[in-house]
Amino acid sequence: MKVIFMGTPDFSVGTLEEIIKAGHEVMAVVTQPDKPKGRGKALQYSPVKEAALSHNLEVLQPVKARDEAFIEKLRQYNADVFVVVAYGQILPKEIIDMPKYGCINVHASLLPKYRGAAPIQYAVIDGCEYSGVTTMLMDEGLDTGDILLVSKVKLDEKETGGSLFDKLEDVGAKLLVTTLSKLEDGTITRTKQIEEDSTYVKMIKKSMGKIDFNKSAIEIERLIRGLNPWPSAYTSLDGKTFKIWEANCLTDVEYDSSKLTEIKPGMVIKINKNSFVIKCKEGYLEALSVQLEGKKRMDAGSFLRGYNLEEGTIFNS
Repeated sequence: MKVIFMGTPDFSVGTLEEIIKAGHEVMAVVTQPDKPKGRGKALQYSPVKEAALSHNLEVLQPVKARDEAFIEKLRQYNADVFVVVAYGQILPKEIIDMPKYGCINVHASLLPKYRGAAPIQYAVIDGCEYSGVTTMLMDEGLDTGDILLVSKVKLDEKETGGSLFDKLEDVGAKLLVTTLSKLEDGTITRTKQIEEDSTYVKMIKKSMGKIDFNKSAIEIERLIRGLNPWPSAYTSLDGKTFKIWEANCLTDVEYDSSKLTEIKPGMVIKINKNSFVIKCKEGYLEALSVQLEGKKRMDAGSFLRGYNLEEGTIFNS
């Protein structure tokens, strides 16, 4: 098939590579404009642009996808299908209706659950047993188009946003190639989404990572995993940002009740050789991997050997 590929971040690259490997003709790659980065403000290519250039593919970078000149340029390719994977712009109806087989989106959730910008992180944060990838025939709504194919993935007990990202990138790439084959031979089945089952998730912001110890240890531990590696979950210690990268949930902890007479959420109630335990509203959080502002990430044992953390210390105080 003649394909126009649209994508921007790392998650999109695997799908582009699989399309090429499957022998489809990628006529052009559309990605977001280069962005200045670092002190020198040098322009940085998107991961998709770098991948496209490595294959000597034509790259288009419209500031706005609604630009008439860009739409006319797309029309000239006479492509069979547009493949969209985390492109980052809303496509107008004129583009969606242009190719013979439509615009196919690879979405990292089991639609209609988790429509929107951050389905991977929320699957971990919400403690889902399964996540997955859906290929969808795009319409003008936000992830509302007909479902084509679905692939489910079971989350590991210690799944992070990063590890699930890697799994779904690979699953999505292979699912898209299968979708193209079924579209071409006419064996694909379109399934309407059930609106009553739909949920939307917003874009992840750094502020979401602030730990509230007035929540349960289970909720906090999921937040830690869901926001790993970005933007990470954090609290504060002695006025400095303190990130917790890995933790366990505990239901019962023995501590020195003669020393700690009033236990509050956010309080360190026990220090072990290689971990320390924080009281939450419900249950206890055992910190295993941490990072104090200005320092590298390290296991809790190494942190404790270099920092005089005492029982009774309250985070976020």
